Formats: sequence, structure tokens, C-alpha cells
Amino acid sequence: MDRFVGKRLDGRYEIKEIIGVGGMAVVYKAYDNIEDRIVAVKILKEEFVSNEEFTRRFKNESKAIAVLSHPNIVKVFDVSFGDLIQYIVMEYIDGITLKELIEKEGSLRWKDALYFTVQILKGLQHAHDKGIVHRDIKPQNIMVLSDGTIKVTDFGIARFARSEQRTITDKAIGSVHYISPEQARGDATDEKADIYSVGVMLYEMLTGQLPFEADSAVSVAIMQLQREPKMPRDINGSIPEGLEQITMHAMQKNSERRYKSAAEMLCDLEEFKKDPAATFGYNYFVDNSPTKYISDANVNLEDEAEEEGEEKSPIIPVLAGIAVTFVIGVIVILSIFLPRLFGGTGGEISCPKLVGQHWETVDNNEEYDEIFSKIDFVWKNNSEYEFGYIYQQSKPEGKKIKAGNTITAYVSMGKKTVIVPDVYEYTDASAITVLENLGFKCNVVKVNDEKINKDMVIKTQPERGFSAYEGDEITIYVSLGKPTVYVNLPNVIGLTEEDAKKRLEKDGLKVGVVTYVYNSPAPKGVVVGQNPSAGQEGQIGEGTAVDLEVSNGETRYTVKFDVQLPTDFIYDIGKVSVWIGGEMVYETPNKIEINKKGTCSVEFTSKVKEENITVKLSDGAENPTYEDYKDYSVDCENNTATETKSYDYSKKPIQ
Repeated sequence: MDRFVGKRLDGRYEIKEIIGVGGMAVVYKAYDNIEDRIVAVKILKEEFVSNEEFTRRFKNESKAIAVLSHPNIVKVFDVSFGDLIQYIVMEYIDGITLKELIEKEGSLRWKDALYFTVQILKGLQHAHDKGIVHRDIKPQNIMVLSDGTIKVTDFGIARFARSEQRTITDKAIGSVHYISPEQARGDATDEKADIYSVGVMLYEMLTGQLPFEADSAVSVAIMQLQREPKMPRDINGSIPEGLEQITMHAMQKNSERRYKSAAEMLCDLEEFKKDPAATFGYNYFVDNSPTKYISDANVNLEDEAEEEGEEKSPIIPVLAGIAVTFVIGVIVILSIFLPRLFGGTGGEISCPKLVGQHWETVDNNEEYDEIFSKIDFVWKNNSEYEFGYIYQQSKPEGKKIKAGNTITAYVSMGKKTVIVPDVYEYTDASAITVLENLGFKCNVVKVNDEKINKDMVIKTQPERGFSAYEGDEITIYVSLGKPTVYVNLPNVIGLTEEDAKKRLEKDGLKVGVVTYVYNSPAPKGVVVGQNPSAGQEGQIGEGTAVDLEVSNGETRYTVKFDVQLPTDFIYDIGKVSVWIGGEMVYETPNKIEINKKGTCSVEFTSKVKEENITVKLSDGAENPTYEDYKDYSVDCENNTATETKSYDYSKKPIQ
């Protein structure tokens, strides 16, 4: 069994089962016992926890999703980057991947492909607006829910736009069947790289085939660079011409000839939806795969080029560019380190101030390349600095350092974003506690609501599931219940219990607690009291409960008098009880209260005015060693008692 299944992470997430395994992480279905919901927990594989490249990618994913909040992008609820385990907690998606759907159906109806693509582009446009480029768009990273909703997942190699570049020789690239030509070449990538990948997915959905297939990842990458795919309508003649044009326009190898944004592609798709016969004049001739990792790509590309025969020539410029880049890099490194190796002074310099600068400015400053061998950018939330600005550096400004040292620059991700929890129909006090524990401030607004009970939360602003910054004010709308309608409170004293109930309900009220009372002059079943009283209130809120006192038609006398105790009575363990006709009607508590006269009080109730009783005094044991008996004649109505006979056996044990 997997070592996490059945365990609880951080005392909160109960791991239920494995639902997915990727190259660097395992995804589990889990129960969040604080929020009472099912979640997905993505845990970095143990062998990669100490691998800097994989942990960087894993943190990039959480960093990317944390700034996003869109119905077509999977939500992230929590992250944890410990020394032994690193995980991301996301919303649980109960569905299948788009890849599984394509494999099951072969090709999709063009209307379904259009429906899915529109949702994917909407999610990507939101990400692009936040400066996030996914870089690994493929159907394996698209979840399809049962209602047709699309969720974009796995931002594992996403980067902030204009971030550091990655080349094909740098190992981590998107799945080669879907990557753009500029990614395959190792050029700078922007939002249009995602557009290309969407075009490839749309091609696959419409035709049931990938545009390029080969035996190796490098071969596919070469085909992305130098070959043209078949036209979709040559594979599936039912595809409308306009949709084919949109697909191929998104797949242009030259990024400048592609759609400039997801929004621009959406505009064409929306126009096509209105008129499936529409065409767009894009007349360019365009005749089961996890993310791959390519090592020593220079050699592999050369080998593949030789296999391609006469078609190898287009890759030569790429190889030449890589070689030139390598030579320049060697020259730069030698220029920095050779003087030291051969007796250069390597003098100390003052560390420059990085704090307050935008990280891109620092990253592109050639002067810093001469000072530092490497600048590590660490992204963290910081409420005092705007997104992208350095707020701390590992070596302080002005400190004497030797050229060639490394430095860490801490870059602000802005305020920490927190998902607004679902506190709907919580009490206002409970909702405030939950929100304040997450770092929010609360503003309570009370409004009338006929459906939600009084003092329960109706909704929040921002709404549940949306992101807000830590420290933001969350408005909590709390129900006042139905608006109060006032009605006249009738006087029901003198009515029978049944008639009183009917009268109260007729006037919009209800019966509360009914108490049956003794010794009332009223006949049995007649109301003798009400609370609130009509004379006291006059008017009362509709639906208010009115308590009633009803005569039970019986008389009860309460009798209480003192009994003289014998001098040798053992007070600590003694018992005094009252008996009527062989039935005990009263017994003193465990500790008898005795006054200065040596008497204790007894009491009982009676239905008759006069009663003959026996008072028994014993040592309280289960089998008493002595007992005294006293007979009394009691006037219950006047609460008086006269001793008529006494039996004293206290001097001798019972036989």
C-alpha cells in the first residue's frame, strides 16, 4: 500500500486513495476535515524532494495557481513546502482528462470541440492577464467534468511572462506533440506559445490524430520546426472550413502570424458560433504522451537530422545558434575566472542595492553579471512591496564581497492570496472566527431574508471560492430573518385549552409551554394564565409563542412540619421518612438539616384535607439496627400536625 494512503497530513487532510500519477508527483483524493470537503492533494515524489529543479517546478505550480481565480482553472486551497514532504491542495475534479475523452471517442463533434476550446481559452486569457504562461497545454492537463465544464490543470512549468528562458537543451519542456516551434528551438516564449498548443489540441479533437507523430521526442520536435501537418479537412471532411482556418491560424510556426492573444482567438470562435458558414481568410498553406525530458539535446538533434536525410538542413541554423551561445558562455566564464586562476587580485567590491528594483531589471543588468556568478530569485508573498519587486537580499547593500559570489534576491508576489471559505449558513459568530483565522477582516451587514434563518450567513463578498488578499475586508451578509409583522395579542384566559390554541393560531401566534396547575377555582382544562399577557404587551411579533397555564381541576395541599428527634439519634447516618398507608411519600436527603431544638423538617403533598401519617426514624442502614416510629394526625389544609403515638425501640436492637 502507498505510504500516504490512510494517513493524515498536518492533522487535517485524510488521504483516501491515489487518483493520478505523474512524472514528478502523485495526486491523491483526500478529505479536508476542517472545511468538510473532498480535495485533491498533489504530493511531490520522495525522490525529487531534494532535487532543486523539481522542487522549483513544483513551487512554480503553486505560485502560478495562487494568483489565479477562474471557473475554468483548478483552484488551489493550500500549499506546504516542508523538508520531508511538499504538497499542493487543490479542488477535487470528478471527471476525465480531455485526452481520455479523445481516445474514447476517436474524434469529437466539431460543436463539442468548439465548446471545450472556448472554455480553455477563457481560462488561459485569465492566466495571461495575470502574467502567467502555462507552457504545457495538452489534453492530459485538461479535465472534463460530467456537465461539460473544463478545468485547466498542472501549471508545473508555468512561468511569469518575460521570465527566464528555457531551451530544448535545458531538459524541461512541454510535451513535444503540443509545444510551439519557439519552445522546440529554445527561443523566448510568451502567451502565443499557449495559443499554438491550443491549436494542436483543437486539431486533435477535430481529427482524432496528432499533427506530428514519430518514434522519439526529438524527432517530433524537429517536425514541429520544419514540417507542415495535413489539413484537418483532408482527414475529416465534416469539419467546417472556418473552423479549419481558425485551427491552422493558431498553429502557425511563425508566432507573429498566430493569434496575438487568447481573446483574439475567442473573437473568431464566437463569430463562427454565430455563423458556422463563416470563413476568415487565413489562407496559409499548412499541409498518449506525458511531458518529456530531453538530455544532451544537441547530440540527439544531430542524430535525428542525419536520419531525416536531405531534410536535415533546416536544423543547422538551430545547432549553429546553440554552438555560438555555448562559445559566448565559455568566453564570459573565462573572462571572469581566468584572472583569479592566474594570480588576479580578485579585489573586493561593495554589494549593490537590489532592494526596490524590479526583478527583471536586475536579471537583465549586465553589470550584475560581472559582480555575481548567479542571482537566485526567490518568490514570496509580501504585503509591503508590489508584485515583482525585490524586498530583501541575502548580502546587504554596501557589504564588501568578492566578485563571482552568488546572491539571493527575494521577490514580492504581493499580498498573500487566500481562498474565501464557504461559511454560508454558518452563524455570524462562527463565520467571523473562520475568516479571522485566515487573516481576513470582517464587516457584518444584516439584511432581511425570508429563506435563511435569523443570525445565519446568507453570503459573503467576495463570494465563497474566490480569492482575496490576506488582510482584506470580507463583508458578511447575515439574515435578520423574515421582517417582523406585529399582531394583536388576544386574551385567552377563561377559554378551554383547545379554544385558546385555535384563537392564537388564528391571530398568527402559536402555543408555547403549557403548565397544568393545582388548586385553581377554574374547571379542569380552562386557561387560567398566559405569558405574555394581553394587558402587558398589547401587540406582539407574528409567530411568537405564548405560554399557557391550564387548570387540572385538582387540589393539592403541601404540608411541612418539624419532627422531634431522639437524643441518641445518629445524625450523620440517620434517615427520616414519611409513610401514608404503607407507601413512603417523603425521605430526608443524605445529610439531615437539624435545628437547635433537635428537630428536622419533613414535607409531603396530599389530595385530602386531613391525613394520618407515620414518621419513621432509622439509622439509615440497609438493615437498620434501630427504628423509631411516630404517628401524626395532620390537618393538610391548615398545615398542622399532632403526634398521636410514639414507639421507641432505639434502646434495643430489632429482632
